[in-house]
Amino acid sequence: MKGIRRLAQELDISIGTVSRALNGRADVSPETRQRVLEAAAAMGYVPNQAGRSLRQGNTNAIGFMIELGADANGGNDNFFMGVFDGVQSVLARHHLDLVVLPCPTGEDPAVYLQRMMARRLVDGLIISATHRKDARIDMLTKMRIPFITLGRSNTPGDYPWIDLDFDGAARRAVDRLVSAGHSRIAIAVPSNDINLGFIFLDGYKAALARHGLAFDPALVVRVPSSELGGYQLGHELLAMKERPSAVILNYELLALGLYRQLGEAGLQAGRDLAVIGFRENPVSRYMSPRLTCFRLSLTGLGAAIGEALLATMPAYAEAYPLGRTQRIWPMELVPGESDGA
Repeated sequence: MKGIRRLAQELDISIGTVSRALNGRADVSPETRQRVLEAAAAMGYVPNQAGRSLRQGNTNAIGFMIELGADANGGNDNFFMGVFDGVQSVLARHHLDLVVLPCPTGEDPAVYLQRMMARRLVDGLIISATHRKDARIDMLTKMRIPFITLGRSNTPGDYPWIDLDFDGAARRAVDRLVSAGHSRIAIAVPSNDINLGFIFLDGYKAALARHGLAFDPALVVRVPSSELGGYQLGHELLAMKERPSAVILNYELLALGLYRQLGEAGLQAGRDLAVIGFRENPVSRYMSPRLTCFRLSLTGLGAAIGEALLATMPAYAEAYPLGRTQRIWPMELVPGESDGA
């Protein structure tokens, strides 16, 4: 407290204003906050974070829960690193920290989350890999902990979420393939109950119906969302008695395994099988033939998630008057050569 009192005297402002500026509160002007931070740095003042958190009953940290074994955007690609960067860019404005909470493979996500919440590690939470019925949403709602989900769920409740446009991506992929003359189109979906797979499949079905094509369950291939899953996908497609002429992927790393399986069979994407991938990543840009896929801003997505979460927290709601966000994040089709168009 002595340090804050001295800062207030030096700057001729109230102790409360100094405290709010150091805490990144929205009710302090940017000019005042900058003066306080510069003076604190010049004096070598460092807030006692542990003591402050104990007094205020908060941690000044936001948790981001990911499931290490889930069929979701993550794993061995750059998806979450880009999203983390965007979230942290927002939290840094308010001197908040981002804490990653990785749920181990094989552990019940709800049990893991309950254990983390019991330790009071964070003030708010972002959860990903939402399931069709997600017990974590019910838990956080009952605990009245501010949260947002990366991905929709069928779990009832009026909670904030931002989701990738899985429905739109599936529809546009079918449209593109049908316009190129394909009618027997396969689709890869996750092998578990992650909700994005159901949304992706629904978009695919709706697009087929719009083009007057019958839905064939045999063309729905459920595989793990990984490079190995892509290799398995290729094996299953090539083993079909009546092979499809095209396939739509729900996950970026599937393309790597699929390309390898096709190559081992003496086949090539774009020539022998039209392939439309999901998200463009650094690897897909250098695949040959170049992969047709979808592009989105990961840092932009992360920033939107961070702002939407802070909008639900009383201390920051004034700075982010967004209300309760429920938003589909746009994706842009990037034409390549893998679909033979």
